[in-house]
Amino acid sequence: MSWQHTAGGRVWRFDDLKTLLARATPRRSGDELAGLAAGCETERVAAKAALADLPLATFLNEALVPYEHDEVTRLILDGHDAAAFAPVAHLTVGGLRDWLLSDAAGPEVLAALAPGLTPEMAAAVSKLMRHQDLLRVAQKCRVVTAFRNTLGLPGRLAVRLQPNHPTDDLHGIAAAVLDGLMYGCGDAVIGINPAGDSPAVIGELLRLLDGVIQRHAIPTQGCVLTHVTTTLRLIEQGAPVDLVFQSVAGSQQANAGFGIDLALLGQAQAAAQSLGRGTVGRNVMYFETGQGSALSAGAHHGVDQQTMEARAYGVARAFSPLLVNTVVGFIGPEYLADGRQIIRAGLEDHFCGKLLGLPLGCDICHTNHADADADDMDTLMTLLGSAGVNFIMGVPGGDDIMLGYQSTSFHDAAVLRELLGLRRAPEFEAWLARSGIAGDDGRLLPAPQRHALLADLSGR
Repeated sequence: MSWQHTAGGRVWRFDDLKTLLARATPRRSGDELAGLAAGCETERVAAKAALADLPLATFLNEALVPYEHDEVTRLILDGHDAAAFAPVAHLTVGGLRDWLLSDAAGPEVLAALAPGLTPEMAAAVSKLMRHQDLLRVAQKCRVVTAFRNTLGLPGRLAVRLQPNHPTDDLHGIAAAVLDGLMYGCGDAVIGINPAGDSPAVIGELLRLLDGVIQRHAIPTQGCVLTHVTTTLRLIEQGAPVDLVFQSVAGSQQANAGFGIDLALLGQAQAAAQSLGRGTVGRNVMYFETGQGSALSAGAHHGVDQQTMEARAYGVARAFSPLLVNTVVGFIGPEYLADGRQIIRAGLEDHFCGKLLGLPLGCDICHTNHADADADDMDTLMTLLGSAGVNFIMGVPGGDDIMLGYQSTSFHDAAVLRELLGLRRAPEFEAWLARSGIAGDDGRLLPAPQRHALLADLSGR
């Protein structure tokens, strides 16, 4: 099937669905690198107009990645909830946009709709939206998950405390953890990206996090972001594993490049849940994604990078995760060239993830060779905060000295909470008050008072 639309005095033809989607996508360097992008703004406008008239049901009948060869496609189509889809089944992509922005699409209605939408539908409608549209709809989508605390409640913003160290030095990591806790960070997770992949070192890091959490009765969860097979091995050895981490992508081939498949993720979820370490919930999976990952692996099947990113959310959705994090600017300027593209991608990812029923957070970040700076990241952070993002990163100084990229800092999170009146996960907030780090209203106490607690928390 093909589509066409007249714009700029000529007829633009789009030979298949993935071409139509790619041409309708806002400009980004990854699609240009792949040879998928619109050749000019007139073609992009024509593609958007043709996409707006496309019936939503088309996505149930025309797979972008062949059903016979891709388990992600099979997961999406076989798991589609026809009853949930029924209220919007008669709509076009443009009609869905209008309906999502209407008062009829309230939080409860959107939650009920989520299982009826495919990732491709979410990606398609996002391509027709301005920034304010993406913000408004995402703000209405609330996704609540729980393990040792409750994440995603209205008016709340969680932070992943990210205490990475270039040599996995336990003292350096512990110091960063204490620094983050003093800023009230860590309710999403205390999560370490290890410098190496030795199971022995990963086990040491897990025991460090578990020791801090248990000793001080902190209602949060720890995670070492190693490969899922290493985590499974450590679970078998009795290591204190709270969450299972894994990077995921939107095609079977791309996931194979990560060394995973859907069966392995299911095995890991079952293993972590069997430990019974959660106190208020059983969401045990932590996934990370990023636009461009499938393209960088040569596993995008001619599909634009934003649609492939949405398909990764289809993978994540199947495993009821506690956290899903789009690491929006990490892969580099080959895929998102500058601040403008990073901001747009972050808003798209958050919108698509929330619309599909996922607890979306965002690593608001850029690499040092991208045409982006801290002002761009402040803009994206503030926009996502107003749109109800579930969590952001907290990195010492905003500069990850192990991964070598720029993210959001502990004080950035504190500013955003003050600016927008956002509070922490309720259980974690209560612990901060008991510990003398914050008041009963959730606001951090003056720095001298908090610093006086360092000796106690550090065990000295």
